Amino acid sequence: MFTINYEDRIKKRRTFAIISHPDAGKTTVTEKMLFLGKVIHTTGTVKSKGSSKYAKSDWMEIERRRGISVTTSVMQFSYKNYIINLLDTPGHEDFSEDTYRILTAVDFCIMIIDAAKGVEERTKKLIEVTRLRKTPIITFINKLDRYSKNSISLLDEIESDLNIKCIPINWPIGSGTSFYGIYSLKDKKIYKYLKKKKNKQNHDILFNYPKILNLFSLKKIYEENYAEEIYEELQLIENVYDKYDSIEFLKSISTPVFFGTALGNFGIDYMLDYVVKYAPSPNSRKTNVRIVDPKESFVTGFIFKIQANMDLRHRDRVAFMRVVSGTFFKGMKLKNVRTGKIFVLSDAVYFIAGERRIVNVAYPGDVIGIHNHGTINIGDTFTEGENFSFIEIPLFAPEIFKKILLKNPLKKKQLVKGLIELSEEGTIQVFKKIDNNTIFLGAIGLLQFEVVLDRLKIEYKVDIVYNDINISLIRWIKCKSKKKLKDFMNKYSQYLALDFKKNLVYIATSSANLKITSDLYKKYISFSSTINF
Repeated sequence: MFTINYEDRIKKRRTFAIISHPDAGKTTVTEKMLFLGKVIHTTGTVKSKGSSKYAKSDWMEIERRRGISVTTSVMQFSYKNYIINLLDTPGHEDFSEDTYRILTAVDFCIMIIDAAKGVEERTKKLIEVTRLRKTPIITFINKLDRYSKNSISLLDEIESDLNIKCIPINWPIGSGTSFYGIYSLKDKKIYKYLKKKKNKQNHDILFNYPKILNLFSLKKIYEENYAEEIYEELQLIENVYDKYDSIEFLKSISTPVFFGTALGNFGIDYMLDYVVKYAPSPNSRKTNVRIVDPKESFVTGFIFKIQANMDLRHRDRVAFMRVVSGTFFKGMKLKNVRTGKIFVLSDAVYFIAGERRIVNVAYPGDVIGIHNHGTINIGDTFTEGENFSFIEIPLFAPEIFKKILLKNPLKKKQLVKGLIELSEEGTIQVFKKIDNNTIFLGAIGLLQFEVVLDRLKIEYKVDIVYNDINISLIRWIKCKSKKKLKDFMNKYSQYLALDFKKNLVYIATSSANLKITSDLYKKYISFSSTINF
């Protein structure tokens, strides 16, 4: 059973991901949160040209060079006596699979919207992914210190495009050069926006909102006509939008909405205050046997991400495990349910992006890193002995394919090692044709191929080039009859390949080709666009 102290530690944890369209300000918001958590002591250097400093969440070379997040970072920090586990998701749409896997490990998401651009295509796709798990969403409308769309129009756009009800928690007064601050609908106060300044130590100062005025004093600080305009708009907002409902929020029916400017250090602390007060703490998780409550005493967890070479000096592979229940202690023995192997976890780590520290104790909601020597897979469940598995994580069929050519044939061993490790972490999918052993790669987007090219060169010292290959689709195939499968393989050997886990796939040169073949064998063989990791 649990103690009061243990239950309190669970209640004081928040595990979430930040999602957004590229350039909406996700990395800047992340940086400001780390600043508030006192993980970093200066801000304002996020990917600025000519700067040698980068966001703590972007540790990979290509991320720093291109100014985008293409992998997942896990950061833990404290804020007002709460432990925050922040998962920074890939910002590029080509890495939507990685984002899906991350969302299996969080309890809610913060969605960043650019106030000038509104709802963008990537945001729509991400919300579709969150709906698969009914993940609660908090919305932060960013960049109010720049030209912005009308705030009411923005909320209308969110409601119509994302099919979620908006509940404003605060409201902006002006925008761009006329951005004066926000009005809190809860405490009826205006919080004035003060442009950021630096002290003598060259550290950014975050101005908490000084409670300077109440609503009825508007005319004392604004011109009369403008004050009346603001007053009328705020009165309208008070009456038009529903009040916050925790049940609707937790069911992902409604989203609390905040306004601010991350670059201007304004609005993030207001939102974080709300996160620790109202956002869900670690919740229960389904398994194939029963539901696991976080307050259970036995430790359980699941692997949602594997990352190779986060530290090039050690050539390591780290498996990210979300702790679901129990208190994890350094040196604890846990069983990988899939393999039955017992792991003594004496060197598990927690993260602040590329930095890591040894875990002495961890609680539900925390994410710890387990050193992996090729024996841990995405989707693996760890327990203290009980045999069950958390809901499995799917792998989706790729949409773009390339053939690999190795510049130096003597580097084939390093190439195979690199491709296996990159495929295990979900960066790329690797296939080998049955008839001639041709290796080809599959991905959701073109940027994934660039990442593989870059990482093979930097991390494995392997140079490759890509060639086009006549593949339109692949499908994983299964057949209960060994005889039927053997006949199929003999007839279609030139259209068959194995993935990195030796699963059989059918290669289609067109959607018409796939339909003809699948219709012909539908009584015996299933052609699936997904498979479990």
